[in-house]
Amino acid sequence: MEELLYDYIIIGGGVAGLASAQYAARGGLKTVVIQGSSFGGQVMQIADLENYPGVYPNVSGADFIEKMQEQTMAFGAKMEYGPVTSIDKVENTFTVKTKSKSFKAPAVLIATGAVHRNLGVPGEKELTGRGVSYCATCDGPFFKNKRIVVVGGGDSACSEAIYLSSLSDDVKIIHRRDSFRAQQAVIDKMLKSGVQPVYDSVVKSVNGSNKVESVTVENVKTGKTEELACDAVFVFVGMLPQNELVDMLKKDEQGYIITGEDMETSVPGLFAAGDVRAKSFRQIVTAVADGAIAANSAKKYRE
Repeated sequence: MEELLYDYIIIGGGVAGLASAQYAARGGLKTVVIQGSSFGGQVMQIADLENYPGVYPNVSGADFIEKMQEQTMAFGAKMEYGPVTSIDKVENTFTVKTKSKSFKAPAVLIATGAVHRNLGVPGEKELTGRGVSYCATCDGPFFKNKRIVVVGGGDSACSEAIYLSSLSDDVKIIHRRDSFRAQQAVIDKMLKSGVQPVYDSVVKSVNGSNKVESVTVENVKTGKTEELACDAVFVFVGMLPQNELVDMLKKDEQGYIITGEDMETSVPGLFAAGDVRAKSFRQIVTAVADGAIAANSAKKYRE
């Protein structure tokens, strides 16, 4: 197995990881970013990035990541592909392994992000890829002018509903509460776009034989159920942090990794940034900030 020596190893190629790599490499640390498949993470699902400071006019998430990756490599950081299989620490050195390579460094950043949570209702798993989706920009165009249901009430759900409303005039958003949790500007834009809210309701099942045909919805206040005909169901009901590699670390009740303000975890020299970290607000701009702080902390740790 090939063994490679670095000052700083970053696991995860989303905005937190790439930002950290930029600051670390620019600061003189020999840095590598290891990503399981494609770079970008959740940002790749953004059709229209409009609230990142200094980026105007709007760009797609894919274009944003492409430029960020080019910038990171220009500063001298290396990029490696392949899922990480293990992280170990002996004395003051971490060993990070993929299937074919072994990386060693005194400091490591966990920037593995989070993935979409499932509804866990009958029909969801069976009809995934047949009308059930977790990525509007990926699958939305397949349902142009079709009946679309979005499930969720946060920023992601409302933002994706806005995008889907550009493809269809029949978009409903189902939320378990009587008001959305998203930023007010996003909510206002969504409602103005013609998306129809279905408040105080949860999806009990996704129905259809070979494709999505409807959803069964229950009102949480009255207990009344109804069936809404639809061709697609887009699910955005929260995230699950990707913490499997570092299960030993201190985490909050939802499984997000607890760090200090310097991004260091309960293990010295091991840092966490971005959506995998416990914090009150998850946005691209906060993930980038996490990554920059982690790089600065890693440099201080090494000194």
